[in-house]
Amino acid sequence: MSQRFLGSLALAAVWAFGPTLAAAAPVAAPLVRNDYANAKFSAALSAGLKGFYTKQFGQAVDGFNDALAIVPDNTLAISFLNAAAAQNSTLETLIGTEEDALAKSPKRALAHVRLGFSYLFSSQVGRNRDIDAREELNKALELEPKNAAAHVGLGVMRINERSTNRAKTEFLAALDVDRNNVLAREYLGEIYQLDLKDPQRGLAYVIDVPNLVPGYADIDFHIGSLLYDLDQKTQAIKWLQQAIDIDIGHVGEAGQHGFTLLAKAYLDQHKTVEATKVLHAAIIANADAPYAQTILTKIQNGDYDDPKAKDAKKKP
Repeated sequence: MSQRFLGSLALAAVWAFGPTLAAAAPVAAPLVRNDYANAKFSAALSAGLKGFYTKQFGQAVDGFNDALAIVPDNTLAISFLNAAAAQNSTLETLIGTEEDALAKSPKRALAHVRLGFSYLFSSQVGRNRDIDAREELNKALELEPKNAAAHVGLGVMRINERSTNRAKTEFLAALDVDRNNVLAREYLGEIYQLDLKDPQRGLAYVIDVPNLVPGYADIDFHIGSLLYDLDQKTQAIKWLQQAIDIDIGHVGEAGQHGFTLLAKAYLDQHKTVEATKVLHAAIIANADAPYAQTILTKIQNGDYDDPKAKDAKKKP
């Protein structure tokens, strides 16, 4: 039943029964979920992210587990827990623990979600368990149709299958339940940037995420990339540099691809000295190094020299 129809019924009741009903206290609006307003959760998540981006994966696992002890279904923490466990060679142990938990509570949607995400990450350790992941996430939705984390997990699978429209539907379903779901926002930003060619719409989904998760380097990278596409190069440089500074271990998108995009932003402003410095740093860090070397060679060949400066040199 639509909210508009419910509103019409309420108004009709006021007309029918007079001012007594009209003076009744208004119904409170539903609370907007915001996991990140919980200071203890955010502190634990921040510790996990710091451990992850500095390659202290044991510390990262501890931080994400602490965060999930407070908000057990936070999608970002679940995903990073699995990513850190894959890096720390403990993913199979995590899967075993979650399989045991599911056996004890087969009707608990969260148990299916947690195991589904872990199966989804199994490909990072050389074992494809996508069929199992889909089964667990779908079962979670059978038990709890408005489970945001399950929708996000299925959306990620649709992205991997290059099924953009179905992925978008899943992420929007997640935001209907949890408008502050960071992963849903991040993936929608990417869909609008890369597939739908609407970076302005994509930016709207992600621009306020750093207020929720200040230490999330990859979201800073995505914001920088979107600003680059929108030809806001000065702002793009700011966000890309911030992303690189956070991703010290070069383990995320920022640490792997941020250097070359930052260099391109500098080159678009004809700042070859700054771009050269960034590209040398990329090569040292082995971050997108072949591409960095290609751009560096072009700079040395004068391909990115300012056209106005070239014309000035030609004049007698």
